[in-house]
Amino acid sequence: MKLTIPTLVGAFMLFVTTATALAQTPGTDARRPRGPGNADAMAALQSPPVPKDANEQKIYKLFDDIEQKQGRMLNVPEADGRMLRLLTEAIDAKKAVEIGTSNGISSIWIGLALQKTGGKLITHELEPERAALARENFKAAGMTDIITVVIGDAHETITKLEGPIDLVFIDAEKPGYADYLKKILPLVRPGGLILAHNITPRTPNPEYLKAVTTNPDLETLFSMQGAGMSITLKKR
Repeated sequence: MKLTIPTLVGAFMLFVTTATALAQTPGTDARRPRGPGNADAMAALQSPPVPKDANEQKIYKLFDDIEQKQGRMLNVPEADGRMLRLLTEAIDAKKAVEIGTSNGISSIWIGLALQKTGGKLITHELEPERAALARENFKAAGMTDIITVVIGDAHETITKLEGPIDLVFIDAEKPGYADYLKKILPLVRPGGLILAHNITPRTPNPEYLKAVTTNPDLETLFSMQGAGMSITLKKR
């Protein structure tokens, strides 16, 4: 069987969702003996990222420094940042778009992948103060050459984008998700991904969920790890 990118992404998401569900299911310990093997497996699921080189080591330390100096600022948790990096690099993204920069943590995770693929990221932020912090952090990460910050209402600024776009990450005000999708989906290439943050049963977004689960041109899976994310493939 030929392993395509959609097949690999789907298999990865099935593993993540199943593993997360097992880790969070009440009563799991009561039904299954807790032996050394189980403990090792749980430790592996919760293991931190292992830097490949000095650059990655620098970036991981930078994340800690940013949080200490600037606070969490509703940034993506580490698990979601790692997923952003993995999926961006897995599809060999050359052009990525982010809606909702904050102070740039998620942008830097995406940037880690783009450093390998030779790609660029355009990130959109409403608040100039946060955009300024993000630019400061991109400079510290050595990513000013691959990340461009656009300040303004993303409902308007994304209409100026040109395709094809390989990957979109939406992490802004939840009622706006469906409008963002409607405006940017035509620019996403077949085989591209649209990722939406904070998509969980506790924070439903009915209009967006309907849009990504009823369109025959889209295939959507959901990860409940971290803060929750929907992962939508634009079919070829």
